[in-house]
Amino acid sequence: MAITELDAIEIRQSRRSYLDIPLENEKVQKIQHYINTYNTRGHLSIQFIEDGREAFQGFTLGYGLFSGVRGYLALVGKTSDPFLQEKVGYYGERIILKLTKLGLGTCWVGGTFARSRCPAVVLEDETLIALITIGNVSRIRGPKEQNIYKLIHRHTKDFDRLYRSDSDVPGWFLIGLKAIQKAPSSMHKQPVHLQMNKSIVMASVKNYNSHQAIDLGIAKLHFEISAGGKFAFGNNAVFTKNR
Repeated sequence: MAITELDAIEIRQSRRSYLDIPLENEKVQKIQHYINTYNTRGHLSIQFIEDGREAFQGFTLGYGLFSGVRGYLALVGKTSDPFLQEKVGYYGERIILKLTKLGLGTCWVGGTFARSRCPAVVLEDETLIALITIGNVSRIRGPKEQNIYKLIHRHTKDFDRLYRSDSDVPGWFLIGLKAIQKAPSSMHKQPVHLQMNKSIVMASVKNYNSHQAIDLGIAKLHFEISAGGKFAFGNNAVFTKNR
């Protein structure tokens, strides 16, 4: 049975240890197809760096080490785009779910990374926002990777901390919230908050002019896929439910 995007939301987990095995040509072609599709839709300049190991040699984040990284997506777009970071989150996560269906491991890398070692083409009017590592992974995480995962995911916000409503919420809204609980976010802080007033659903973060906007884009996508509908881009943007 084919894996759906809903399935991918459920099974996808961040992976930081990769096998030193090149991606199959067929998968590389699919990755490039996804990039071309979402670059067009989002007016972005996402690029696939098939072998960018130098950018990850000795590379650390505050919560752990990466190992075996060969390829990644460089998430680039126009600096003047007011929704750039949110679009990076939204379309980057779309690609991640596609790659999950292909059996590949992925991880969001925002904040601190070795920009000077990243060979992506970034024009004067563009900004490199984040990376997404891609690669073949072992079926089971090793002890170090497992410990990092437990450290980051030690807390998941309950429903009542994720939304506010002036009335009882419908079942589809709760299904969407469950998908937001599964959404990756920086240090798993889950900054996205939903509100439903008079049946109007909006999503927001406290600091939109930051990497929280990436988290917002990711969460919006998860909610859309699970609840059925579409958010506009922007903080406090409205959700339109499919009829």
